[in-house]
Amino acid sequence: MRIVVTGAAGFIGSNIVQGLNARGINDIIAVDDLTQGDKFRNLADLRIADYVDADAFYELFAEGAFGKVEAVFHEGACSDTMETDGKYMMVNNYTLSCDLFNACQERGARLLYASSAATYGGSDSFREAPEFEKPLNVYGYSKLLFDQRMRLECGPEFTRMKKQVAGFRYFNAYGPREQHKGRMASVAFHQFNQLNAEGKVKLFGEYGGYGAGQQMRDFVFVDDVVAVNLWFFDHPAKSGIFNVGSGHAQPFNDVALSVVNSMRGDLPKLGLADAVAGGLIEYVAFPEALRGKYQCYTQADLTALRVVGCEHPFDNVQTGIAKYVHRLSTA
Repeated sequence: MRIVVTGAAGFIGSNIVQGLNARGINDIIAVDDLTQGDKFRNLADLRIADYVDADAFYELFAEGAFGKVEAVFHEGACSDTMETDGKYMMVNNYTLSCDLFNACQERGARLLYASSAATYGGSDSFREAPEFEKPLNVYGYSKLLFDQRMRLECGPEFTRMKKQVAGFRYFNAYGPREQHKGRMASVAFHQFNQLNAEGKVKLFGEYGGYGAGQQMRDFVFVDDVVAVNLWFFDHPAKSGIFNVGSGHAQPFNDVALSVVNSMRGDLPKLGLADAVAGGLIEYVAFPEALRGKYQCYTQADLTALRVVGCEHPFDNVQTGIAKYVHRLSTA
């Protein structure tokens, strides 16, 4: 069984390759752009059949150069929410994805692709429906436009395509193999390194009607993201667009406190007030560059996911961060 993973050296892509390897699936075509050479580390301990540069892959795949492919996990994208080059974003996240969809349908391959919770943007409801889709940046718009194209091509109930098409609106994912992402790495990753380097973690102060560190997101551990992808891989009759988050919003304070307590090892767990008083958590002014472009609250509505039968249980912040810190500490 041959599988393609685009963005295979990236955060979620490499974790999906690892998840496939754990099932004994090694006939994997890994697609990426290794201009940022350090990303090779995400593939070095994994088993793949071949590596293809992203610039060459899409045309070759459309021509059938890789033979029979069962499924494509399409994680390749520009995921920098601060990127302002709209032309670059649309080519990478929309045009290439449309070409890939057409090629998958032509070649009989299933398409499981990464969308994003950024499609909701300024909304205060997070259900997979057009009335709640209000992107705040061109990244979110590029992801939304491809979702809209899939609704058009596949029909509102996703019944008009030849092979499975499933899109996943990832919420705030965190976990191993994100070290290459720089400023776009998760807050948990940055806080782990801040605590090691400076003895404290930093959070945004008051903004958007939320107190210091009280802005809330749906944080989802990457192991859970992989599990949902593989559930759909196991259920080829299930198609559509689905939220992938824990289903529970938690404040950034919870993340910071979980990082602090996980790194304290066997020492007594601290409460938030004690961590702040002890200088382990520090609040900084909200950056001007993010004003008007920042989601202060997200929470995945998992109704659609549950309706199709995916009952995967998600880790909360406390449990997921503890697992992540352990892996970071032993890497």
